[in-house]
Amino acid sequence: MARTTKAFGALCLTAALLPMTQTATALPGVGVVAVPVAVFTTPTYLTHAPGDPTGVYVTERAGTIKVARGNPAATTTFLDITTRVSITGEGGLLSVAFAPDYVTSGKLYVYYANLDGDIEIDEFTRNGAVADPASRRTVLVIPHRDFSNHYGAQLQFGPDGYLYIGTGDGGGGGDPLGNGQNLGALLGKMLRIDPRQSGTAAYTVPASNPFVSVSGARPEIWAYGLRNPFRFSFDRANGDLTIGDVGQSTREEVDYVPAGSAGGFNFGWNIFEGTFQFRPGTLTNHTPPVLERPRNMGFCTSITGGYVIRDPGVPSLQGDYVYGDYCTGSLRVARLQLPGAVNDRALNANVPNLSSFGEDAAGCVYAISLSGPVFRLVEDQTSLTAPCALPVR
Repeated sequence: MARTTKAFGALCLTAALLPMTQTATALPGVGVVAVPVAVFTTPTYLTHAPGDPTGVYVTERAGTIKVARGNPAATTTFLDITTRVSITGEGGLLSVAFAPDYVTSGKLYVYYANLDGDIEIDEFTRNGAVADPASRRTVLVIPHRDFSNHYGAQLQFGPDGYLYIGTGDGGGGGDPLGNGQNLGALLGKMLRIDPRQSGTAAYTVPASNPFVSVSGARPEIWAYGLRNPFRFSFDRANGDLTIGDVGQSTREEVDYVPAGSAGGFNFGWNIFEGTFQFRPGTLTNHTPPVLERPRNMGFCTSITGGYVIRDPGVPSLQGDYVYGDYCTGSLRVARLQLPGAVNDRALNANVPNLSSFGEDAAGCVYAISLSGPVFRLVEDQTSLTAPCALPVR
């Protein structure tokens, strides 16, 4: 039986909104707490836009993007595409990424499940203080109609200026469509493109992508062998890439790629689930995870990948990677490095229905609950003066 990624079906849709003070508990020895700073309707992701240091942009599953500022947080609607979005299974509006030149171009890109159940990446353009729905341009549609889970979900611009796209394997249990190891398919991959229109082409493929000249391979592919990379991120200090890939039944994993890598990595699915041999087969080019959490060690549903903390308000965790578990809501941190992470430890903080982490322009770190609240990691009095978009009182 397939294990859902974020349980975006009955579990999350019926989850009650927990008391806003429930998770404000101190982390052992470091005085870090998870403090609620805003509430949204089934939020799925949080990020910031270049040139806007005072706001955070939050995607809501049904198809809206809200902008929030201050405390108490004042929110406004930035974009509404609810008529285009399917929330069947694990679908919805799942992330947004702003172009590096957003200040001048006004371009942003959204990742969602469309009404056919396919993955769709669209471009929009800012008009004044909001995105113009009429400016929509389709960048990429990836067929995804066999199952309603494993959509992936993430968009991020890398330090190289290209758009990275994490796609799930197409759903079902055990990759029945065989997409993870198939270089001819865009599912179960990390893609890398230039999303800007070029002539009649909706996007272009960087010439440095690893499979551009490989017969039968899709040139958009940057890495493969992923099951459901629901959340990934780039370290804002050095550009390292971290991928939280949701496991099948025994392992949750974090994959790590140092900055400047040429791509071409095979993270193993569906021959491997983490370092566990999932099915018979041999891979000569398997890149194992630097961190994995067996399900019998407290993770019960799926990993929610996070960020390497560069938060000015959390000095004791600088350089640590924060991640969590959707089912338990427990947060953990570890120091990522090759060949394996060190100092993996639990934090005494819990975010129910943990759908994502996010950063604002200052690097302040947030944890998002699909139940509604957005929390900020803060540490003693240090965080009160940090230049965060959503301050605490």
